[in-house]
Amino acid sequence: MRIGIYGGSFNPVHNGHIHLANTAVRDFSLDRLFLMPSKISPHRSSDEYVSEEDRLAMLRFACEDCEKLSVSDYELKSDRVSYSIYTVEHFRELYPDDELFLLVGSDMLLSFEKWFRFEDILSAVTLCAVSRNDGDLAELRKKADELSQYGRVLISSSPAVEVSSSDIRKKIEKKLDFACYLNENVVQYIRLKGLYQ
Repeated sequence: MRIGIYGGSFNPVHNGHIHLANTAVRDFSLDRLFLMPSKISPHRSSDEYVSEEDRLAMLRFACEDCEKLSVSDYELKSDRVSYSIYTVEHFRELYPDDELFLLVGSDMLLSFEKWFRFEDILSAVTLCAVSRNDGDLAELRKKADELSQYGRVLISSSPAVEVSSSDIRKKIEKKLDFACYLNENVVQYIRLKGLYQ
């Protein structure tokens, strides 16, 4: 089986995230892709973040109609800094005979050498990126070539969907319409709980 891992703050999860996940499933022929909310990083303002439970619940709503997408709370439950290498090692234990794919956004790919133990990650998984900004494909391919000395790197050429969680949070705060960017159940959840206001 081909198992994908896709981490992020998902604060909130939006249609761009789900588009990226479904694009990865299709373009990299994944049998299953785990979406995983990250712990709140200590250098982020807690005002920007809703609780781990809320982010997990929204992610489950956003994925419930997507057959090959699953949600993992592994990083939220971990009591150490959630470096990707630990997550990769965890999934390697769970799926010892399967091929692992780590999905990152284009911005993350471009700074991948700064990741903790990045060489070990690349020797354990196939690194995959889907563009998040129109016009960055040439730059992504160049970076993939540079990283290929450490392992396999794949780039999807599917068009980007440009949406950002921070823009959505600003819209909610200013009481502007934000429903078109999110799964319907996620919209209801945000309104019901009064999140990001």
